[in-house]
Amino acid sequence: MTQNVAKLVFWGVRGSTPTLERETWRYGGNTPCVEVTAPGGVRFILDCGTGLRMLGNKWILLNGDTPTEAHILITHYHWDHIQGIPFFHPFYQSQGHFHFYGFQSKPLGPDSLRQVFEAQLASPYFPAGTSTMTALRSFREIAGGEKWEIQGTRVSAAWVNHPQGCLGYRLDMPVGSIVYATDNEPGVPELDRSLRQFAHGADVLIYDAQYSPEQLSSTRKGWGHSSWLEGVKIARDSKVKNLILFHHDPDSSDSTVDGFLSAARQEFPGTWAATEGMSVTLSERGVNVALRNSRMGQRRRLRFTATVSGQSDSGDQFEEKATVRDLSLQGAYLFLNSRPRLQSELRVVIEATGDQNRSSVLSLRGTVVHCQSGREKNQNGVGVLFIEESDPDPPRD
Repeated sequence: MTQNVAKLVFWGVRGSTPTLERETWRYGGNTPCVEVTAPGGVRFILDCGTGLRMLGNKWILLNGDTPTEAHILITHYHWDHIQGIPFFHPFYQSQGHFHFYGFQSKPLGPDSLRQVFEAQLASPYFPAGTSTMTALRSFREIAGGEKWEIQGTRVSAAWVNHPQGCLGYRLDMPVGSIVYATDNEPGVPELDRSLRQFAHGADVLIYDAQYSPEQLSSTRKGWGHSSWLEGVKIARDSKVKNLILFHHDPDSSDSTVDGFLSAARQEFPGTWAATEGMSVTLSERGVNVALRNSRMGQRRRLRFTATVSGQSDSGDQFEEKATVRDLSLQGAYLFLNSRPRLQSELRVVIEATGDQNRSSVLSLRGTVVHCQSGREKNQNGVGVLFIEESDPDPPRD
């Protein structure tokens, strides 16, 4: 990374437990893990859920045996935030150096962080002990309200409301600020106020949105999580620039998360939903969001027109004729004059003519996963993933 750019990447975005159901693959099924690279190349890892494994594989692929150093900020010790520890390959490289930060747990007492780490590899739960992890490790116990600096990045911790304790973290860098506040349930006035102060003016707020507002007020009350609506309230009150909904419930389908995002954007336009592989870049130019490459499966090169309707990057509704460049069962690549917003929904209507006397219409609903300026003026190349719509009830005899 250059001196004036910071980047965060989401490797795990689900809460509670990993999920591999077909209905959850678009946002991803790994539990919390976020990578932050600060200006100058300093690395941070926020939580060690199952997404940590993929991050480790990526580092090994890119760096090989090059010494790796990173600062790992653990919010709390529930399994979904630590269960990736045994599967992070850089821990098994002797040239690595990892600095762990977390709070002292009341049940465990002093040296809680080290105990939690070693318990992940204890017999009979894992076949290899901590002695196989040859990377240098250091552990620092912290508490809410503490602040410290790591090579030009100011790190702050704050308590949030979650059973058995939980910390939120803030990273203040020369190019902007990131607040990571997952596993928080609103309702404790003192903590509600302190979280708003903690997040004030942040460029990016990553916030727990596991439940719907209705669930939060009834069946999931007291479970230690939040909703998109509470995230919107905090973002507004704290004058946050971008809100990222995080810690999606394992029982929430991609369509459910789509609904949370759509509702949140009506209240706070600068809202995104965390997706595995999604990256956020902070620089002097501001904040830029990009989604992972989703070009999977065989695509057919073709060229025909379709009618596309949706919401532009400015928030305006549009409908226009577009050129479809290629098509698969999963998605399509279009050329549009309008510039739709990432993670917004489009309706693509294709009229296919079999012969001059008969035609058929194919209407598809999709979500925008890619958008870049085309070669021609006012032309945008737009990648769309089609969203599977519910099948109607089967006919009965």
